[in-house]
Amino acid sequence: MSQPRALDPARLPAHVAIIMDGNRRWAKKRGLPAIAGHKAGVDSVHDVVRAASRAGIKALTIYAFSTENWRRSKLEVSALMFLLKKTIAAYADELERENVRLMFSGRLDELPKAARQVMSAAEERLRRCGGMVLNIALNYGGRQEILDAANRALAAGAASLDEAAFSKLLYSPSLPDPDLIIRTSGELRLSNFLLWQAAYSEFYVTETLWPDFREKEFIGALLDYQARDRRKGT
Repeated sequence: MSQPRALDPARLPAHVAIIMDGNRRWAKKRGLPAIAGHKAGVDSVHDVVRAASRAGIKALTIYAFSTENWRRSKLEVSALMFLLKKTIAAYADELERENVRLMFSGRLDELPKAARQVMSAAEERLRRCGGMVLNIALNYGGRQEILDAANRALAAGAASLDEAAFSKLLYSPSLPDPDLIIRTSGELRLSNFLLWQAAYSEFYVTETLWPDFREKEFIGALLDYQARDRRKGT
């Protein structure tokens, strides 16, 4: 598929991050259990990942499960873990066809063993893909990431750090900071997402709930980004 005509390939964000919000509200509006919204949200993930890859985005980070999400009901958390494992296992074929490399960010060792095994197998399978990087933030929290990086520095005996050295201690040091952060469902907050990396990110907020967010609106967010003058404090 060719590049979307309206986009300027020279002014694309290298890294887009998405706070996928609104699954439960989408389900509630339809009188459905919360997990139905999460399942519907998986279709949006497929659509947006494909659109981002074909548009020429180098890296896409999606906020799939936060450290705070453990506070939800045991039933919902168990269903989310099962959906996560099932989706990653089934999605590897499509990612391979799109030449997308997969990685994960967060306190991954706290996830269920079965989920970690599926994640590791998919990551290894897609390691040689040379296209877009899909980074899935799981059991992720921005404050927790900063604390973990600081503790790594202390454990290594660091007396002082500059920004570049500290960034290398974060969960995904190979990725650039996000140029654009998209949040669905209209909420105006970061929700503990990429707190260090978001220092100069552009934000795009839409009232659309995540299960209804598809390629057309994603391209719209990219167009909105391209219309901005990024000064980064200058």
